[in-house]
Amino acid sequence: MLHLCSIIYAEAALKREKFSATVITYNEEDNIADCLESLKWADEIVVVDCGSSDRTVEISRKYTDRVFHNPWPGHKEQKNFAVGKAAHLWILSIDADERVTDELRDYILKELQSPHYDGYRFPRKNHFLGKWLRHGGWYPDHVLRLFRKDKGSFGGINPHDKVVIEAGTVGTAPVPLLHFTYRSFAQYESKIISYSSIAARMKYESGRQHPFISVLTLVKALTKFIEVYFIKLGLLDGYLGLVVAMASSYSAFWQYAKIWELKTEHSSSNRKG
Repeated sequence: MLHLCSIIYAEAALKREKFSATVITYNEEDNIADCLESLKWADEIVVVDCGSSDRTVEISRKYTDRVFHNPWPGHKEQKNFAVGKAAHLWILSIDADERVTDELRDYILKELQSPHYDGYRFPRKNHFLGKWLRHGGWYPDHVLRLFRKDKGSFGGINPHDKVVIEAGTVGTAPVPLLHFTYRSFAQYESKIISYSSIAARMKYESGRQHPFISVLTLVKALTKFIEVYFIKLGLLDGYLGLVVAMASSYSAFWQYAKIWELKTEHSSSNRKG
């Protein structure tokens, strides 16, 4: 049976577009093996690490010799660096905590025999603290991850990078990409603070500042809770739905509080100058 499957995939590979799978990493030894195991069928795997102190690089080299080091330049910049190292026109970019199922693999292989679009978004299915979330904006959480590198690249505002397709078409796959998010509340809180701080600095440096920052901070926090818990029906996910809604509200609050802090530091520096 396994031999027959190998023959089928080999024949399919001869008739389809080849692609490179790209993954960026930093201290992902708990995730990277399962991630790369789900990509073994790729024509090429490219891993870009920014200086892991654990076994991430060692484990990655068991799956591919295309492992590169690049000091951290930012989320979208690092993913574009990985794309630049890819040998093939088509890119499948996933994160270390994501998995490609057999069903998604089969869909991609079939689609690449005669691509209908220049990019494909997947309905990402998120696993959070032992449970698959179905609401609150966590499913379907569409992410564009398969694309032609001559048509698209990573853009957006760090840390929320996204693939932007220029003058091309985008389709939506019917098969989900699996995302194993947070294993503890502490990990979730740490990521919220980190990502919110990065986003705040990006907005501040791009000039996206607001004169009524205190009012905006409160409004953003309240509206985000309402959006996630009520409008997007996070309440149907039980206690974890409430946790996600509260955390989303906290993330919005923290982001604008950090913008206020940056404005205050800048004003103080100007007065001293």
